[in-house]
Parts: sequence; structure tokens; C-alpha cells
Amino acid sequence: MKFPSVRADVSSGGIPSPNIWHHPAVYEVENRAVDPGGVIESTMRELHDWAGAVVLDIGCGTGFHLPRFATTARQVIGIEPHATLAAAARRRTAGLGNVDVRQATAQALPVPDASIDVMHARWAYFFGPGCEPGLAELDRVMRRGGTAFVIDNDAGRSTFGRWFREGYPMIDPVKVERFWSSRGWQRHALDMGWRFERREDFEAVVRIEFKPELAERIIAEHAGVEVDYAINLWTRQY
Repeated sequence: MKFPSVRADVSSGGIPSPNIWHHPAVYEVENRAVDPGGVIESTMRELHDWAGAVVLDIGCGTGFHLPRFATTARQVIGIEPHATLAAAARRRTAGLGNVDVRQATAQALPVPDASIDVMHARWAYFFGPGCEPGLAELDRVMRRGGTAFVIDNDAGRSTFGRWFREGYPMIDPVKVERFWSSRGWQRHALDMGWRFERREDFEAVVRIEFKPELAERIIAEHAGVEVDYAINLWTRQY
């Protein structure tokens, strides 16, 4: 799938993403490398299968995960603040009658009250400390008995976690975990991994995820096309 260059056409309140907003084609490569064993999806399905459900994907980007949800969900709504990425998501799902992509932000969701069964947000930038307006919107739109899923980096372990701590020292993993736990979210510590088809794909992704000096050091020090990568799957039942 080809992506045009990303323009600065963003819904009010959208928080810039340092990777997908500027490098959507490389981010597509990253998406394909993430979680080769399907650990995230299988864990989510065990906790709340979306078969027959209304699914909300916040920060859906180019819609990478939307077709997968659409296979069994009754309805899938993708929310993306960046117009160019939202347009790419619409093109990706054009043949799917149960998918609707809307340009909007997490703090102003264009969906009715108590209408969502499953919410999915994967590395969406309004999460963690400072995302309270988005979480208030979740309280409004989630249906009783629904489940919200937030996928975030676990900076406390794994090779990628070590790189993340070095690249983003301002993000305190203890503070992030305290934030979610204090608001009634449950942590599921998962090991998923990166697995790239080619070494040049690994290098391209590292260069959009980290600043140049650190990226080049990682590339020089880490051999191969696989990386051990730990995440937190945060869940809340409504």
C-alpha cells in the first residue's frame, strides 16, 4: 500500500506523532513486524472477543488494524486526527461495509454515549499522564460490559524497553504504571517482539523511532532482524 506524504492537516487538539505522521510507509513496515506470534490479539480475545461487537480504534492511523477487527465485529469505527492518515485508512477499508473512519481526536469522539463495546488504542499519544480528557470521553462512549484496551511500551524491561528509556528519558515507567493503576486499569505484561523480513527494514524503523545518534548506535550494536520487545496491555471493564 502506497502512502502520500503527510500534510499538516490535523483536527484541533491532535498531538503530533514523531513516526507515523512523517513516515507512514516506514511505519507500515513496522506494523507488519510487530508481534509476529499474535500475542496481543490472542490476549485481547481472551479478555473480550469483539465478534459481533462495536469496536472503536482510537488513533487508527492508516487503518492497519481495522480489517482484522472487521472480520468478526458488527461495526468498526476508526478515529484518526490526521486527515492524510484518515484518508489512507478509508482507502484501505473501502471494500468493507462495516468500517467507518472519522477524522477526530480522542478528547472529542464523534460517537454516541454508551455505544462502544471494545476500544483499542495502540501507541496513541494521548495516553498516560495528561490524557485525562480522552479518558473522560471513554467514560462517556463505553457501553456497560464493554472493555477498553490500551497498548503501550513497557520501558522497564526488554531490549526495546532499554532503547526506549534511553531515547525518551522524560517518560517515567513507574509514573505511567501508577497513572493507569490508580484509575482502575489492569496491567497485562506481554512479550511480543519485532521480526523484520529484511535488515534494511529494521534499520529504517529504528531511524523513525529514535533520534539519529541513538538510532545509529542501536543499528551498529544490534545484529539481525529480531528484537525482544515487552509491552503493557492495559484493560478496563465498564
